[in-house]
Amino acid sequence: MQPIVFEPHYHPRVWGGRELEWQYRRVLPDDAPYGESWEIVDREGEQSVVRGGPWAGKTLHELWARHREEVFGAGLPDSDRFPLLIKVLDAREDLSIQVHPPTHRAAELGGEPKTEMWYIAAAEPGAKLHVGLKRGVTRADFERAVQDGTVADCVHAIEPRAGESIFIPSGRLHAIGAGLLIHEIQQNSDTTYRVFDWNRLGLDGKPRELHVEESLASIDFSDFEPGMDVPVGAVIAECEHFRVEKLLLGEGESTGNREAGRFSIFSVVEGEVACADAKFGKGDFFLMPQDGCPMIAFTDAVVLRTTLP
Repeated sequence: MQPIVFEPHYHPRVWGGRELEWQYRRVLPDDAPYGESWEIVDREGEQSVVRGGPWAGKTLHELWARHREEVFGAGLPDSDRFPLLIKVLDAREDLSIQVHPPTHRAAELGGEPKTEMWYIAAAEPGAKLHVGLKRGVTRADFERAVQDGTVADCVHAIEPRAGESIFIPSGRLHAIGAGLLIHEIQQNSDTTYRVFDWNRLGLDGKPRELHVEESLASIDFSDFEPGMDVPVGAVIAECEHFRVEKLLLGEGESTGNREAGRFSIFSVVEGEVACADAKFGKGDFFLMPQDGCPMIAFTDAVVLRTTLP
C-alpha cells in the first residue's frame, strides 16, 4: 500500500501564532493565532479525512472500524476509536499550567486519562517548559499558591533544545512556554484541567475557565523536577499507549515499518523523504499501512516514527 495522508485540523489559541505557516508552509484558514494542528485524530467532533489515493474521502474512524487489519495490522486493541492523537503545537505565549487526569481518577472526575510525549521541533533561545513541581513543594504549599496567584513559583522549569523530548504521564503538572514548536503524541483524549493561566484573557476577551478542584485531584505531588528524556537507541518514548522512535537518515537511506505487519505514522522533522510516488518534506505527516512501501531519504532527514507497542 501507498502512504495515507490526512487533512489537518487547525485550532486558534490565545497563545498561538503563525509558525505552521512560516516553518511548514501551511496555508492557514485566516489571520488568527493558530496554536494547534491536529494531524491524526479520531474523535466524535474531529475526524482526520484522507487526502487523495484509493482511500480518498474516508475518515480515520472508517479505516479503524472497517479496515483495521488491512490498514493497521493484526493484534491491535479492540477500541472503538483509533487510540492515538497526534498534534503540532505552536506556542508563541505560555500555555496555561495544567494537568491531565490519571487513569485511577479520570472517570470520577468526568474526564479521560491522557499520557503524552513532546518532541521539540524548534526552540527559541530561553524558551522554557514548565514540568513537575520544584523540589520540596507540598500540596499545602501549592494550594496556598493557587489562592495567592503564585502557582508559577511552584513549578519546575527546563530550557529544552531542538531535538530533545520529554514524556508527560497523566498526573504530571505541565505547561509549554513561549517560543516552542512541538510535535505531541498522546492518548486519544482531550481532557485538560487548567489550574493557572497567567491571569490573562482568552480570545473572547474573558478570563479562561480554570479547573482548580479537578487539578488538585489529578496532580502527582511526588513528581519533582523531571528532566528531558535520554533516548534508548532510536526509541525516545515507550509506554503502554505508544512507541516513538527518532530516525536519523542519510541521503539515500531507507527504512520500512518497525516490524512486519504493523502500521507506522511518520512525521518529517527535517529534510525530505519519499514513499512510492509521494514526496514528503519538513512538517509533513503520513500513515504507512502495515504492508506499506519502504521510505527513502532524498536528503539527510530526521523522522519520527510512531506506532502502538
